[in-house]
Amino acid sequence: MQEGNLIMNSAVSILTETEVHPNSVSPMLMVRGVEKIYPNGTHALQRFDLDIQRGEIISLLGPSGCGKSTLLKMFADLEQPSAGQVRWNGKTDMQSQCKMAMVFQEATLMPWANIQDNVRLPLDLRHVAKSASNEKVAEALTSVGLGKFGASFPKELSGGMQMRASLARALVTEPDLLLMDEPFGALDEFTRHRLDSDIRTLWSERDLTVVFVTHSIYEAVFLSSRVIVMGARPGRVVADISIEGPEYRDEHFRTSDIFMKQCAHLSEILEQASGGEHHG
Repeated sequence: MQEGNLIMNSAVSILTETEVHPNSVSPMLMVRGVEKIYPNGTHALQRFDLDIQRGEIISLLGPSGCGKSTLLKMFADLEQPSAGQVRWNGKTDMQSQCKMAMVFQEATLMPWANIQDNVRLPLDLRHVAKSASNEKVAEALTSVGLGKFGASFPKELSGGMQMRASLARALVTEPDLLLMDEPFGALDEFTRHRLDSDIRTLWSERDLTVVFVTHSIYEAVFLSSRVIVMGARPGRVVADISIEGPEYRDEHFRTSDIFMKQCAHLSEILEQASGGEHHG
């Protein structure tokens, strides 16, 4: 997919209007018998079943090519299953059932526009007047630590700051469901840790449901309430692991015994799912 399309998809995917009823008994996301076979014969997903409840923060973890990003695009209604069904709050129409935002592997910012205008893009696509959107843009930028950088251009920011701007653009329409496709994989470890902490904070403060694709066992354990381990292609659920840990997680949690034990356990499962490949 070309960068221009990514920019448009990341904005268009959040243009949903109807609020979700907080007392809904249905899972936020429900996957039943989903298969995905591409026209070239690639079998990406096989008999996939999964429930994600409102307010969970879930990581999808698995070897390269196991269908993690394909599944995430189905959650965003950007990809259709070959068989089976995806439901949002019990319904098959995502647009009427949840407010969704997606953050891609790259920041996909418009280089000719300043950060404030990049973040404003989803509101512009909804024809929201600037006078009405200024407050939302300022709030989104402040929430990701970029309150003083609205007038800057993407080339003037570090990779981590650009990804923060992409995250602000996703948050500006106040989504219920945040989908993240390995957004921090290209960043240095220190920046990645800080952004992981920020995601946990935003998840808690904004009552988000988050689905996060990652190759990192350590990132998955730090972020998640549950980790879904996927097997090598065709992708399927190998393990569904609840993660133990406090709601507020910091560097002390990263060095705790419970953190290291859960990482070791996931490493064993992932090695089996990967056919012996190593993934950190």
